Amino acid sequence: MKKIIRLLFVLVFGFMVLPSHAATATDDIEIADSDQDWKPVIEALIQVESKGNSNAKKGASVGVLQITPVLVAECNNILRRRKSKKRYKLSDRWSKQKSIEMFLLFQSWFNPLRNVEQAIRSWNGGMHYSISKTQRYFDKVMSILQNNK
Repeated sequence: MKKIIRLLFVLVFGFMVLPSHAATATDDIEIADSDQDWKPVIEALIQVESKGNSNAKKGASVGVLQITPVLVAECNNILRRRKSKKRYKLSDRWSKQKSIEMFLLFQSWFNPLRNVEQAIRSWNGGMHYSISKTQRYFDKVMSILQNNK
């Protein structure tokens, strides 16, 4: 029961504080072939979150994708459920590649159908995002995606 309560707390609190702020061009992102369709979305998110600055910091959110400690914990929970020995550290948030890995892991677990709108809105507002509260963020990311076509 304690684990369930802790997980619910992490999920609820974490998604309330997921990156929703910060906005240098991004360099090439190393993404596996199976995840290539995420590359434009990731590049747009990086532009909105940090303008490509790996040293970006706002509150508890850091790195190019403004990763929070709660997201690191959730990624580690996903890895545990998948029986993987891999774990992320808080310091991994400063690594562009590891931040991207965490994004991909998060999406693979919570967005297995790879819905782009859900990916963008949930990155800003958590898995139980409000469409109205994530609309400005969604519009910014979509504008970058459309301009990069």
